Amino acid sequence: MEDLSLHILDLVENATMAGATRVEIAVTLDNRRNLLKIRIEDNGRGMDKLMLAQVRDPFTTTRTTRRVGLGISLMDQAAREAGGELEIFSEPGTGTVITATFEADHIDRKPLGDMGATVVSIISGNPDVDIVYTADMDGSRTEVDTREIRETLGGGIPLNHPEVL
Repeated sequence: MEDLSLHILDLVENATMAGATRVEIAVTLDNRRNLLKIRIEDNGRGMDKLMLAQVRDPFTTTRTTRRVGLGISLMDQAAREAGGELEIFSEPGTGTVITATFEADHIDRKPLGDMGATVVSIISGNPDVDIVYTADMDGSRTEVDTREIRETLGGGIPLNHPEVL
């Protein structure tokens, strides 16, 4: 994957396939601390201790359509290559929290990519899932919350309607 936004897209796809009805994505850039942090939290099925211990292995997956699960392992690799790390907390029946940190100015850090297009793709592919995206880029904050968008629309228009997107 060329940029981090595609990793985020993949991890959110995993969350929705695990039954998540709410996914929160937070991207924080703090240049003073030389830190880029990406946090994805969902309320999906979660993982038991055995799966959590194996989830960084690309040949571990719960999918039946393919024998590899690259999302977490590739994000883990991207974080480590850029002087960071990947932490995963998960509990069956509660959900999962994935936090990836990167040295912001590391020569091997992938670019963030087009988060606007990524968020639109996530929403269009999951119109019934509550998606909350926040970005704090050195103090400049952006937030998109599909619950607020649905409320503004009055519930009669789906979020993946072309005029809404």
